[in-house]
Amino acid sequence: MDENAKVAEPSAAVASTAVAAPNSPLARAASAGFPAPQLAAGGSPAVAVRPAKRAGIRRFILPVVVLAALVYGGKAGYDWFVDGRFLVSTDDAYIGADTSIIAAKVMGHLTAVPVVDNQIVHRGDLLTSIDDGDYQNAADSVKARIATQDATIARFGRQIEAQGAIIDQAAAQVASTAAQLKSAEADVARAALEYDRSFKLAQTNFGSQQRLEQATADRDRTVAAVAAAKASQASAAAALEGAKANLDVLKAQQDEAARQRGELATALAMAERNLSFTRVVAPFDGVVGNKAAQVGELVQPGTRLMALVPLNDAYVDANFKETQLENIKPGQKVDVAIDALGGKVIEGVVSSISPASGSQFSLLPPDNATGNFTKVVQRVPVRITFPEDVLKEVPLRPGLSVVATVRTRDPDAPKPTLLGWLGLDAHKTVKP
Repeated sequence: MDENAKVAEPSAAVASTAVAAPNSPLARAASAGFPAPQLAAGGSPAVAVRPAKRAGIRRFILPVVVLAALVYGGKAGYDWFVDGRFLVSTDDAYIGADTSIIAAKVMGHLTAVPVVDNQIVHRGDLLTSIDDGDYQNAADSVKARIATQDATIARFGRQIEAQGAIIDQAAAQVASTAAQLKSAEADVARAALEYDRSFKLAQTNFGSQQRLEQATADRDRTVAAVAAAKASQASAAAALEGAKANLDVLKAQQDEAARQRGELATALAMAERNLSFTRVVAPFDGVVGNKAAQVGELVQPGTRLMALVPLNDAYVDANFKETQLENIKPGQKVDVAIDALGGKVIEGVVSSISPASGSQFSLLPPDNATGNFTKVVQRVPVRITFPEDVLKEVPLRPGLSVVATVRTRDPDAPKPTLLGWLGLDAHKTVKP
């Protein structure tokens, strides 16, 4: 055993000498801080064997990853087949609202501007106030003229009543002269008979000449009385006609005064209307913006005071390409992602589709009949509206950008199937 140990010692010495050789690779590795490899018998480095456990984990993970990718791809493909291919989207969409420009209707100095920018106002709230002194005086002047005209109309009414009494009196006078005429005619007849008797008696000498002369005088007097009665009757009739004519004149004057009062009533309504324009109120609920009105400023009719934005009536105008309009129809649901709210999605409805492309309503519509032609895909505005409760919950500011996605598939129709799409299972569909 000692001899064997002695034989092993030189071998170990040789191995240590080989490791400690200054110019050998092992010495340089040791000086760099790397651990020296273990040497096998004969001075050769030992080969490190990797554990078999790691290779087994890798063989397990790879199939799992491939399976997960297949499942995810299948799910994404199914979603595209059922819903995705029916979605039409565009990012050329913006929020809008029917903004009203509030302007002055009458001239005057602004006496009050009780609102500020970005203030919420309700219908009927005061926005600005204009000096109303001149307009109040104009209204009071017309009211006074109307009161005077009412007195004139009343005076004509009393005159008409008095003229009616005069007409009644003239009618009575006509009746009286008619009775007098009848009495005079009766006296004429009696006097004529008396004259005939007296004349016959005087011819036969049975009557005196004096009696004949008396009968002649009575006859002439009654004839004159009849003429006088006829003249009185004519005069009374003329007086009656004159009284009636005066009544017609009074009625015409009363009617003219009433028409003048109507004109004054119209003038009063106009004056009061102008007076009401000195108070500029909100025509609807909204938010004040771009306020330009300042107290003391002299405004003219049409002077811009501020803008009023109805946030509760906001909508979206999505400009879809003409190649995307085939399946878009009013009433379809729309998912609208708002950029300003971190992509928050709200649901709207296609309200209407523009009758022409946006370029047709531009200031200078394109004319492709002249010059070189380059086909450009046109865009057509699609109006999207929202329920009232959505507009109250989500603040939509006109001008903000959104992404609109229209769901063109009928939600009441059965979901499409692959067999049905291939025409192999036209009668069997999967219910949503």
